[in-house]
Amino acid sequence: MKLGLQLGYWGAQPPLNAAELVAAAEEFGFDAVFAAEAWGSDAFTPLAWWGSETSRVRLGTSVVQMSARTPAACAMHALTLDHLSGGRFILGLGVSGPQVVEGWYGRPFAKPLARTREYVSILRQVMAREAPVRNDGPHYPLPYQGPGALGLGKPLKPITHPLRADLPIWLGAEGPKNVALTSEIADGWLAIYYAPRLADMYNEWLDDGFAKSGRSRENFEVAATCQVVVTDDPASVRAMLKPFVALYIGGMGAPGMNFHAEVFTRMGYGEVVTDIGRLFQAGRKDEAAQVVPDELVSEISIVGTAERVREEVRRWEKAGVTTLLVGCRDVASIKAVAEACQ
Repeated sequence: MKLGLQLGYWGAQPPLNAAELVAAAEEFGFDAVFAAEAWGSDAFTPLAWWGSETSRVRLGTSVVQMSARTPAACAMHALTLDHLSGGRFILGLGVSGPQVVEGWYGRPFAKPLARTREYVSILRQVMAREAPVRNDGPHYPLPYQGPGALGLGKPLKPITHPLRADLPIWLGAEGPKNVALTSEIADGWLAIYYAPRLADMYNEWLDDGFAKSGRSRENFEVAATCQVVVTDDPASVRAMLKPFVALYIGGMGAPGMNFHAEVFTRMGYGEVVTDIGRLFQAGRKDEAAQVVPDELVSEISIVGTAERVREEVRRWEKAGVTTLLVGCRDVASIKAVAEACQ
């Protein structure tokens, strides 16, 4: 099992110890370091800044939001960081949700699957650099010939030769169609709130995509976000995790279109999801956290003694996970997780 350190996105201020965490991740054998973005800090700059002090760990985005950049602009970021890191970059993409896409980026959210397919196709063209980039699709037409166009657009190839034509593209996906699309067109799946109990269901979705593309599962990566904590007091850790779970169920999506809530509904926690959503929308966030069952937290995290963590990691690996994305916030935790997962 490989380990990835998830730095996430910043709060009101940059984290104070991120450079120390990245150095520790490299020292203790982590495979990769990831950064995210929401509507504050971006994901590329922290990787370039802190990753410049590393030589081995891969540097990935988990995730960058497609609506934040055109496909060509995203490809420019990716090929640049891949060169700077000596071929260690992983481009993790996600569609985000309508509240962010339409409220922050001012772009339409409709048809996320079709947009993702076009976006990745353009990225692949840029990285291959075999011909000037063209796209006839309605979402990212190249050259642009729509309203306001002067008709002078010219198909172009990137000036800078990408270091790797096969730069890995991973997709953050939650629903069955998104996951199937991921295995069809991408190199890896960034899974949030993965539950090994449902591995058979996930594999059916993935197999649908593999069947459409004729691609193999052999080199496909499944990177699951999972809080891994080595502790003799698992109950206290689960209690600390519950507010974050409640936030994603009740507050990180629009009422009636919350993809995170749908994940837990598919896991069989529909009544809990409804109660958390109602309490969260009423501003009763503490009560919403108390509704989160211990069983739910245990399904999506690995918490316990080093021996217990080691057993659970093996179970997740058997379920098909190749990388665990963990959110350690101090060097001691990074060392403990690395040792327990050996």
